[in-house]
Amino acid sequence: MPSAPLPAPHPLSSAPAPSRPDAPAAPESLQALARLCTNLPSLDSAAQERIAQREAQLTKPPGSLGRLEELTRWLGGWQGRATPRLERVQVIIFAGNHGVTAQGVSPWPQEVTAQMVSNFERGGAAINQLARTADAALAVVCVNGLRPTADFTAQPAMSEQAFMQAVATGYNAVPTDCDLLCLGEMGIGNTTAAAAMAAAVAGGSGTDWAGAGTGLDENGMAHKATVVQAALHHHGGHLANPLEAARRVGGFELAAMLGATLAARHLGVPVLLDGFVCLAAVAPLVRLHPQGLAHTCLSHCATPQGRTHRLAHYLGMEPLLGLGLRLGEGSGAALAVSILRGALACHTGMATFAEAAVSRSETL
Repeated sequence: MPSAPLPAPHPLSSAPAPSRPDAPAAPESLQALARLCTNLPSLDSAAQERIAQREAQLTKPPGSLGRLEELTRWLGGWQGRATPRLERVQVIIFAGNHGVTAQGVSPWPQEVTAQMVSNFERGGAAINQLARTADAALAVVCVNGLRPTADFTAQPAMSEQAFMQAVATGYNAVPTDCDLLCLGEMGIGNTTAAAAMAAAVAGGSGTDWAGAGTGLDENGMAHKATVVQAALHHHGGHLANPLEAARRVGGFELAAMLGATLAARHLGVPVLLDGFVCLAAVAPLVRLHPQGLAHTCLSHCATPQGRTHRLAHYLGMEPLLGLGLRLGEGSGAALAVSILRGALACHTGMATFAEAAVSRSETL
């Protein structure tokens, strides 16, 4: 689908960014991808220590800004900066279509994916407004030209070549000078793929992971669970390999999000993940490396219970927001940018006790 740029400073493009010289080249095989997922750079502990030292001098009781202090250390550790920055925040929406929609798992027709991409390009979606509010650039990438995957209840969703091309699309879409990456998705049927991915990676049945998606009633959710279970049965032991699971029961936009998250790790870019579909897409990284998602943060869970919360718990992640958000599009991630900006503003803008001539507690 052709792109239609929005007015600066928030360009919207469906074309991936050029390849980055600062990260390894995008892998071309499942074996090469697995190696890249297991050989990951670590955070900069020296930068985190310098951030903690400054935090200890700021005019507040220790730890009184709670998780904001943790987030500043998280940003600096993965950016490799003792003074983190958020000058360039990039939101990328990956869009894809799914052959499993032939099983009636969504009340929305598949053409809505392309229609919503056009809405993004015109600036008419929620994410357009939220990205502007967060002072973040916004891009949409149509993966595989929005051609759908195969119906994964009967065959693998993608061939190895198609899967690797989708991974490379996401991998090459991350700007080299990005300070923070926010991931979002659009794809009718992708909550079914995400449910199958969650079951494959974290265990459980279709019933455990199939939700309402874009508006299913109880009968619809039961049918969706049956479809997911049929896919799990069809692919069987192949799903024990997390990358094979991503190829067999995932989707093009899910593969691209996995690639983008992996590229961000190698580039030193922290990542905000937007909800259940994003979590399911990148979950294989934890199966391949225990710290595979340490550079990421979950923007939100719609409720304190439910499938997103369960998957986040499995992955060892705590959401920043609730608010009943379940739209997708990167909407929660864009909202969470303001929290990070607040954390950073406090860290860099507050006076120290010495600067403010404020007496400290004798017990500190």
